[in-house]
Amino acid sequence: MNKIILIGNLTRDPELKTTPNGYSVCEFTIAVNDRNARRQQNGQESAQFFRISAWRQLGENCQRYLTKGSKVFVSGPLTARTYQANDGTTRVSLEVQADDVEFLSSRNDDNMTGGYA
Repeated sequence: MNKIILIGNLTRDPELKTTPNGYSVCEFTIAVNDRNARRQQNGQESAQFFRISAWRQLGENCQRYLTKGSKVFVSGPLTARTYQANDGTTRVSLEVQADDVEFLSSRNDDNMTGGYA
């Protein structure tokens, strides 16, 4: 079984693209804080970054409702892809093909002043 579960924040606004076959795919990256004390640097938590792709209606909803900084829950299979960088080195890119994306922050979070809306 290949399934990863992540909770993190978007590092940039999601990008919606359409494949030549007409399918929608939304791509975004999330930062997941690493709370392991051994990995903390200068008293701050370090983060791991994951590329996410969400297809069809799920992707369209992600593009419509998510923005940079949004907190999300993502689950799906993790895929490793190798490629040659411009400097000739072989690199690995990790990507999650989202089966489920749950929006954990509301659209009004940045407008709230600490109370209930």
